[in-house]
Amino acid sequence: MFLGLTVLSKGSGVFSPIRRLSCSVNQPHVPVMADEVVSYLSPVRGQTLLDMTFGAGGHTKRLLDAVPDHDVTIFCLDRDPVAHSLAQEMAKKYSGKLIPLFGKFSEVPELLMAHGVHFNSFDGILFDFGCSSMQFDVAGRGFAVSKNSFLDMRMNQNSDTPTAADILANAEENELYKIFKVYGEEKKSKQIARAIIEARYCLKKIQTTQDLGNLVCSATGSDYYEDKLQRQVHRATKVFQALRIFVNDELNEIDFGMVIADKYLKVGGTLVTLSFHSLEDTIVKRHIRGNILESSANPLPLKYVSSSLCLKAEDISDIFRSNWKMLSKHVILPSPTEIEQNPRSRSAKLRAAVKIQ
Repeated sequence: MFLGLTVLSKGSGVFSPIRRLSCSVNQPHVPVMADEVVSYLSPVRGQTLLDMTFGAGGHTKRLLDAVPDHDVTIFCLDRDPVAHSLAQEMAKKYSGKLIPLFGKFSEVPELLMAHGVHFNSFDGILFDFGCSSMQFDVAGRGFAVSKNSFLDMRMNQNSDTPTAADILANAEENELYKIFKVYGEEKKSKQIARAIIEARYCLKKIQTTQDLGNLVCSATGSDYYEDKLQRQVHRATKVFQALRIFVNDELNEIDFGMVIADKYLKVGGTLVTLSFHSLEDTIVKRHIRGNILESSANPLPLKYVSSSLCLKAEDISDIFRSNWKMLSKHVILPSPTEIEQNPRSRSAKLRAAVKIQ
């Protein structure tokens, strides 16, 4: 446990954070797989939708424009103050059809209650997990290894939660190892964690993205590695991802967000998710398949569930019954044309499902 944040292992039964940061209002942002999102949600007059990750508003605008006279109501959530400001500005153009909400997934029930919204109220819910382009492109946030700045990494910089620099300065070696291994899937997590501890002994502070990037390269003996497509990736990329996920508690927030989607969608309503790495997609997939125990995504496939769970057949059926029907047999990937036009879409995975009970 570090500063109130739990370091979770894959076998803990719960996955941890969430999603997005602030950016320059003038920074361009291209919504990923926007055509597919609109197609699966298929908004019509009079419907009410919930965009759980507003960002720069690209998906929300496409959904509003897909309905004549913008006759659809969209509640849009974001934890980033800048994104929330963008939502407030956009709301002025749509005559009450766009309702901005400021907060995390775990705060949604309280936020919706303030607007008189109850369970089974939405015709469609959209998630676009991860960080948006505009957030990575802003140096002051500390998310990108390519832009030197203070290691903040908080999606809401106005909060009093620890920064990435705080984590690196105070977490124990074993905690750092777990963060890098679980959230970053970094193969050299032990060497990197040890190097960070040794830097403390030398009274060297790791406070900037450049400090961390240089240390990781030194600890691993390389500046880059090749991904599955033989592209060069900076050696510290996975460490940056792990710290961002931990600082913002992203995976636990996604897990909670999926529970919220189940509660607030109408029967027959559509859920669309966009994920950008395997940890996000795994949580979504297991919720949709009903692979959950006590409202938490089960970290193992059903065939590996402990044999000590001596349950009757009807009990197992109740636990693992899915409330969802997938709208496509396989996960949807961006087209080659979209990847060429928007390279940051290359790792996106879209899943769409209808709530059936």
